[in-house]
Amino acid sequence: MGITVQQFNRMKERLGGPPRAAAPVLETGLRLPAGKGQVILGVDPSLRRTGYGVIHSAKPSPRALTCGAIACPAAWPHSRCLARIAETLSDVIRRHRPTVCVIEGLFYAQNLQTALTLGEARGAALSVIAGAGLEIYELAPRKVKQAIVGYGAAQKSAVAKMVQRMLNLAEIPDPDAADALALALTHAQETGRYSLNAPKRI
Repeated sequence: MGITVQQFNRMKERLGGPPRAAAPVLETGLRLPAGKGQVILGVDPSLRRTGYGVIHSAKPSPRALTCGAIACPAAWPHSRCLARIAETLSDVIRRHRPTVCVIEGLFYAQNLQTALTLGEARGAALSVIAGAGLEIYELAPRKVKQAIVGYGAAQKSAVAKMVQRMLNLAEIPDPDAADALALALTHAQETGRYSLNAPKRI
């Protein structure tokens, strides 16, 4: 069956947009019921591997919508890494429309350069998230590990395994993505019950 010139031109317009970013590790494509639960974005910032994860805090159990790690090669300059972090998070927010973001809190670093580099990645992430109008909360790493594993000094592998179990994932997620999902899960737990220690909003 043939098509007209007008139909062909319309097809070209639809297909001629900017190239899509690489697919994330997990993308469920779930349709969410309106007005039920929260869509929460978790972000574990790092210059070379920023983890992200989005969950829907539905009952009886939360569901993962997407997760992944924004990997930047060691040869890339800082500016290019920061741009990649901002672009990827902007795309994740546009696709999944979270209303809340939980970001890992700053921890004590003996190396000043490490602290500065982490601050750059965190700033790039926060600027995009704040610009999208999300509520932003901060959680300390130990608090997240305590909430997910029951031990504040748990290893990354233990966090990843527990996240897999809590979200009923087919595979153990990437460690950085798992940390981001753990942030989102902890926030869902904290806001779903009475707590004397309310999450810190930034």
